[in-house]
Amino acid sequence: MPMGKSRISKRTSSSTNSYASTATTLVFLALCVLGVWMLSSNSVTPPETTTRNTITRKEPQTTTTTTKSNLPAFEDNPGDLPDDAIKSDDEANDNGGKSQQDQKVAILPEISKDSIVDNGGDAIITDKQESSAEDLHGKESSEEQEKHKESENQNTEESSFTQNQRIEETTSEESKQTSINNEESEQNRVSEENNVENQKPNENIQMPDELDQEKRLQQQLKEDENRENTQESQYNEDQQQQQQPKDVEMSNEEKPETQPQKEYQDESQQTQAGSQETQQKEDNKEEGNTESNKGTESNTVETFPAVENTVIPKESKESKKSWATQATQSANEKERRKDESSGNEGTYETTWQLCNLTAGPDYIPCLDNEKAVKKLRSTKHFEHRERHCPEEGPTCLVPVPDGYKKPIEWPKSRDKIWYHNVPHTKLAEVKGHQNWVKVTGEFLTFPGGGTQFIHGALHYIDFLQQSVPAIAWGKQTRVILDVGCGVASFGGYLFERNVIAMSFAPKDEHEAQVQFALERGIPAISAVMGSQRLQFPSRVFDVVHCARCRVPWHADDGLHLLELNRVLRPGGYFVWSATPVYQKLPEDVEIWKAMSSLTASMCWELVTIKKDKLNSIGAAIYRKPTTNDCYNQRKHKRPPMCKEDDDPNAAWYVPLQACMHPVPVDNAERGTKWPEPWPRRVQTPPYWLNSSQMGIYGKPSPQDFATDHEHWKRVVSKSYLTSLGISWSNVRNVMDMRAVYGGFAAALKDLPVWVMNVVNIDSPDTLPIIYERGLFGIYHDWCESFSTYPRTYDLLHADHLFSRLKKRCKLAPVMAEVDRIVRPGGKLIVRDESSIFREVENLLKSLHWEVHVTISKNQEGLLSAQKGDWRPDTYVDSS
Repeated sequence: MPMGKSRISKRTSSSTNSYASTATTLVFLALCVLGVWMLSSNSVTPPETTTRNTITRKEPQTTTTTTKSNLPAFEDNPGDLPDDAIKSDDEANDNGGKSQQDQKVAILPEISKDSIVDNGGDAIITDKQESSAEDLHGKESSEEQEKHKESENQNTEESSFTQNQRIEETTSEESKQTSINNEESEQNRVSEENNVENQKPNENIQMPDELDQEKRLQQQLKEDENRENTQESQYNEDQQQQQQPKDVEMSNEEKPETQPQKEYQDESQQTQAGSQETQQKEDNKEEGNTESNKGTESNTVETFPAVENTVIPKESKESKKSWATQATQSANEKERRKDESSGNEGTYETTWQLCNLTAGPDYIPCLDNEKAVKKLRSTKHFEHRERHCPEEGPTCLVPVPDGYKKPIEWPKSRDKIWYHNVPHTKLAEVKGHQNWVKVTGEFLTFPGGGTQFIHGALHYIDFLQQSVPAIAWGKQTRVILDVGCGVASFGGYLFERNVIAMSFAPKDEHEAQVQFALERGIPAISAVMGSQRLQFPSRVFDVVHCARCRVPWHADDGLHLLELNRVLRPGGYFVWSATPVYQKLPEDVEIWKAMSSLTASMCWELVTIKKDKLNSIGAAIYRKPTTNDCYNQRKHKRPPMCKEDDDPNAAWYVPLQACMHPVPVDNAERGTKWPEPWPRRVQTPPYWLNSSQMGIYGKPSPQDFATDHEHWKRVVSKSYLTSLGISWSNVRNVMDMRAVYGGFAAALKDLPVWVMNVVNIDSPDTLPIIYERGLFGIYHDWCESFSTYPRTYDLLHADHLFSRLKKRCKLAPVMAEVDRIVRPGGKLIVRDESSIFREVENLLKSLHWEVHVTISKNQEGLLSAQKGDWRPDTYVDSS
């Protein structure tokens, strides 16, 4: 019979139909009550009801199709579902060939895994939620079925027994469902009571899987420690460990910068935290739990992820057999530091005093050693301006000039500096008319001129390139040596042509000229063309420049010009702009004749002589030969060729010699080819790096170079620029106290900074590589003082330096030297072995430095500190 007929017209007075009608009404009311209860229970389902996943529904499926739009869990909480649950549901819907029940079976394992994690109130898909959606849909279908049953009762003679049996089955199903609902209601009540007690939606409840995970972490930690104890710093192990840290380094870009940690953290605690952190991230990736992963990354900020995520390369023992050191290269010339301390002391005197010397705020220990200077037999070759270091490094602190202020930032500093920072006026009085430096109120100003370019350095720089286009500033020519630099305006303006200049001049020859240069933010060192070789390798400078540098090149058989020949690259240029080139005074004429004879005998080609009408000066430009043909064809072997056993790269306290080294002829030897054009040369392994030679970190040299380059790019970008709290706009003068391939400097090449790369005399001699890639540096021994004025660097970087120095000299004098050359407000970054950190930190704190970060993990650590304005109140007793 049609279902549209009225129920009232179909009811009869028979007991069977009456009984059926009463049962139907009861069933309808029960279903209504069940539906209301299910709606209310879904809205307050606590997040930790994970036991629902174990309940199995035994009643048959009443609905054959259930679409996503019919599920209230998706409609009411669209943004609270775990990402992988949404993804699984979408994949199930796209699987058109499967029934809905098959799709549920496919996604339940993933949902069950995610439901173990406490999501802090997020909806969790369970079997019960699915059943509630089906029951809501089934409530409507039950009314239709009952109408259909009543219609059949009016038109057929269905037996009373059959009708009663159906009612009993329905009642049985309802009682079963009611029993299940009562059990779940009790579970919900207990769960809600627990939630009220905890009051924390994200409470970390340790589930069985988490217990297993902790065991795995502990096991992994033990394995890591065993591996570190049995393997000796091999590069391949470091490379394997580098694969894990990349993820944390990437998180540095995503995380907001936090206040760096100030207290020294125990090494074992940091090791355990780092291992747990790495393991947690791997587990999160496997499970696809994005929220958990974010939480892990957030926690790593406090433990400074940059340390544990950038494995610090270590020198391999095998590389020491392949690389010479400056110490061994120079050992035959002069033996230094015979009485070296073992430096094993763990504590130092923390009471510092001011240096009581005539140099005052400008004290340079190795250049102001008055006792040593008084003992010199001669000063004919400026021996008194050379290095004469004290037998023991001083531990006194240099005072600060009265009225000292924070230096002016680059590029404004190129034009003016604070007078009180370098309170010297003699140079302004003597050279003011030549636009070297002038006093302007509270500033010292630099008009950009000099003796040879009164009308500006840029015009002079362009004049030189017009004279010899092959110079090609910033492409063919990248690194130059500026001899007798004055206040270094020439080098300061070369930055605009992508050229860096190593400028030097003797201390006090013109008062504070190098100090002016460094205060302006221009590279410079205090040095002199005296009786010893310059502290640079051979054949590394693209151009050597002398603008009226007052060096008697023709004297002593050309001793000093031959030193320039040693450091000049084959095919490189010597630019000489001095009065003998363009003036006709008797003295100038004599000097020109002597220079012409000397340069011809050295086989230098006079490329051109040009006059600059604007500045009324001239420049003679010479070129060094690229073959030995001219040397072999000379009639007079003056100057002579150096002996075969004379090492041209030996430069640490090596006396000058009036001889020339032959030009290399082997295509695989350094100096036979010009480097790649800038900037390509900074990342290109030099052609002369031999793959058969072991690199510093244990790989073939070209691969070692490339790995080091990528390593420091990652460290600088992911850590130094973002996580140390350094304001890089205040950083201009930078020093890498232990450079290897120059990777740290190369990583900073796009910032407005310059980096002095220091290669230690007891380290592999990699300084030629640094020059080859378009950077510069110098040899040095940090058991001695550096040849620079106090307060001249904004940032020092020490990678595995102090642990090596401790074997040779005490650390207290070294830290006093660090304090001397860093400006107030300057920074120090230390990466080293954890065993040295406590000592370094204690020394810095005794100097009243603010230690921002100290991290120790896997026997490696990082320290970041900042110098303050503190100075002691007492002076060292001069007696």
